[in-house]
Amino acid sequence: MGGFWPVPDVLAYLAGDWRTERTVRDLASGAEGEFSGVTAFGRLAGGGLLSQESGTFVWQGVPRPAERTLRFLPTATPGTADVRFADGRPFHDLDLSSGRHVADHPCAADLYRGEFTALDTDHWRTVWRVGGPAKDLVLTTEYARVG
Repeated sequence: MGGFWPVPDVLAYLAGDWRTERTVRDLASGAEGEFSGVTAFGRLAGGGLLSQESGTFVWQGVPRPAERTLRFLPTATPGTADVRFADGRPFHDLDLSSGRHVADHPCAADLYRGEFTALDTDHWRTVWRVGGPAKDLVLTTEYARVG
C-alpha cells in the first residue's frame, strides 16, 4: 500500500462499514491512547452519508466506550463532500479525487489539520495534527473495509 489511490466519488467510496483503529499521541506529555471499533457510513435521506463511529478508547490504561457521529453531505462539486458535526456545524471539506486531501478546522484557540489518504479500494487513513496553546496531538486513524 504505497502512494495515493484516486477516488472519483468520495461518498460512494466511503459507504459501508470500516474497521477503525486510531492512535492518539500527546507530543507534550508523551501520553498515548488508542481507539478500536467500527465506523458505519449509512445513507442519509436526501443524499449523503451518516458516519457513526463506535468502539473503545483506552487512555493511560483506562478503557471507556467512545462514539462519534458526523454527516458527509454532497457538494456542488461532484464526488466531494462537506463534512459536518452531528449538530450541523461545519467540520471540513473532503475531496479524494487525487487520493489525498488536506483540510483545516479551527476550534477555539486550536487548529486541527487533517490529511486524508485513500490507499486502495479497501483502506484509507486520516492523520490529524492538533496544535494550540494547550494541545499538541497527533491522531492517526487506519480504516479497513469490513466484508
